[in-house]
Amino acid sequence: MNEAERPLILLTGKNGQLGFRLQRALAPLGRVVAQDRSELDLSVPSMIRQRVAEIKPDLIVNAAAYTAVDRAESEPELARAVNATAPEILATECKRGNIPLLHYSTDYVFDGKQSRAYTEEQPAAPVTQYGQSKLEGEQAVQASGAKHIILRLSWVFDTRGSNFLRTMLRLGKEREQLSVVSDQHGAPTWSREVADASATIAKTMLAPTRPASELLHMPAAGSTTWFEYATRIFELAEGDAWPRVEAISTADYPTPAKRPAYSILSGNKLQEQFGIRLPSWDEQLRGALAEIGNS
Repeated sequence: MNEAERPLILLTGKNGQLGFRLQRALAPLGRVVAQDRSELDLSVPSMIRQRVAEIKPDLIVNAAAYTAVDRAESEPELARAVNATAPEILATECKRGNIPLLHYSTDYVFDGKQSRAYTEEQPAAPVTQYGQSKLEGEQAVQASGAKHIILRLSWVFDTRGSNFLRTMLRLGKEREQLSVVSDQHGAPTWSREVADASATIAKTMLAPTRPASELLHMPAAGSTTWFEYATRIFELAEGDAWPRVEAISTADYPTPAKRPAYSILSGNKLQEQFGIRLPSWDEQLRGALAEIGNS
């Protein structure tokens, strides 16, 4: 197959921590047209329609999102434009052009009031504007009639960009003590692992016989708290002058947006459908820190 015959993949959010990884992971599958906000601004509906019509992709992977959880409380319209309206328009264009859509969502669609892993069948009940906007995006994609896979992720981190791992490593060099919340439970997930697993799914979506449309959870194995996560970062990171980490409660650290106390996702359905099970969050963290150490 020559280059011009390879499938065309439109990737949004190329500069995000997931989009950056997806560029490499998707490259073996076809020609990746990766777009940043200047090239495809998801808050501008006309630009979305125009770019899809110009590129004529065989698959759209929507890795762009508004992810400022606290700021979304004060600018819900922008969060909704990017996380709900844009996926709706993308899905509508996908339906029109018979293009499959791979879309990402979040564990924050749940309220965190239970103490066992959430399955895909359990009702969502977001407690933040961010979570609500992401849920509306899911629902719009599902209602569009387009062939789609929606992947819910949790606590995504990477060796670049803005995320908890990078913040801890930066603050660890500046302070002697850090206070970190110990009563919120989740599963940190490395964007590199998400991208590699996504490529496995994307390959099936480009095949003549596409998989059925699905909403799936893609969690790291295991669970932890922000406090345990921070402690583990400093245990594994190179260097010996890291700060002492103090456990505090959510009540001690008020934020504009309320975080779910428990947002562990069950990955059983993903394993059944695609044979994919991500490594443990601890193993993923080790891999990321090794990458930082080797860079």
